[in-house]
Amino acid sequence: MDAAEFGALLTLATAASFTPGPNTTLSTALAANFGLRRALSFVCAVPVGWTLLLTLCAAGVGVLVLAVPLLRGAILVGGVTYLLWLAWGLAGSSTLSNANPASLNVTFVRGVGLQFLNIKAWMLALSIVAGWIAGQPDALQRYGLVVPVMIFYAFTSNLTYALIGSVLRGWLAGPMVHGQPSGQRLRWFNRGMALALVLTALWMLASGLDGTGGA
Repeated sequence: MDAAEFGALLTLATAASFTPGPNTTLSTALAANFGLRRALSFVCAVPVGWTLLLTLCAAGVGVLVLAVPLLRGAILVGGVTYLLWLAWGLAGSSTLSNANPASLNVTFVRGVGLQFLNIKAWMLALSIVAGWIAGQPDALQRYGLVVPVMIFYAFTSNLTYALIGSVLRGWLAGPMVHGQPSGQRLRWFNRGMALALVLTALWMLASGLDGTGGA
């Protein structure tokens, strides 16, 4: 892989990783509501899930998934439903560490699984495989170079957003009322994060349906 190709990969990784999306939104919301330590489980799950997804696409599974309407539709519906469920839990929370535990219990395993419910993540992984790995005589070496780059960006971007949420945590508790945090700032922050998840879900649905229709 020459310098031009590697530079293009870094540009794509930066744009894809640091642009707000479901992962970065969740990293911010989890850190703001539960603290950085709780959010780190999800932050670490993202690159693990992404690596597994990229590996499957490099092995040819991704093409099959997107080519079969039933599989593609299942991923799309599952991802949209899960994001809306998370948004519902966030929207109703106004107390630190007291968000809806059923929907916001985003464990490491769930964080890994969430990557497979993002239809756009499949498309991005396939684009990377097609542009930098597939059909190349040194495909295995290229795979060995691409994976650590994407792991670094996936981890760094989500950690950055989690740190932002952690820094905001104290301020979001809001002014004290009768010796207790009012929770008003956190309530509106969580509603904003919930709205971001809803918009992301709708964007995924529109893009996924458009992609299916064009296939």
